[in-house]
Amino acid sequence: MTYTLQHETPVGPVTITATGEAVTQIRFGTTVPEGSAAVPETAATPLLLKAAAQLREYFAGTRRDFSLPLAPAGTPFQQSVWQALQTIPYGETRTYGHIAMQIGHNKSFRAVGMANNRNPIVIVIPCHRVLGYDGKLTGYAGGLDIKERLLALEKRR
Repeated sequence: MTYTLQHETPVGPVTITATGEAVTQIRFGTTVPEGSAAVPETAATPLLLKAAAQLREYFAGTRRDFSLPLAPAGTPFQQSVWQALQTIPYGETRTYGHIAMQIGHNKSFRAVGMANNRNPIVIVIPCHRVLGYDGKLTGYAGGLDIKERLLALEKRR
């Protein structure tokens, strides 16, 4: 069973979904995933509360690294991309090409882009830190304005 908590952030609401063991999704907006039970904060699981607290700390500028058990659902290729994203230091960026080389798929920058697009755990798996080959902002699940705000937040700290 998964449980979902809706949490307000400075860039809008996010929906946090977790099992008893791991966070499975953090998505922008308030859509509750099918098969998940939405719970109010007063009835949230310890893991949902921990995830919400760590997001608050991130936006307050006191957290640079997340320490949450994660279980995003995806293909082995997607998993390798998402693991690589977690190695991008706070306040830094990489290109899709850099990530492709890091995972040993040098020519697969478009596939890296698609895996980035399908990242089910935004912010914590920092897909916002990936830029186009020319260093410009490219698509983001929350919109380019949110991507820009997240990058600016990290640069200020």
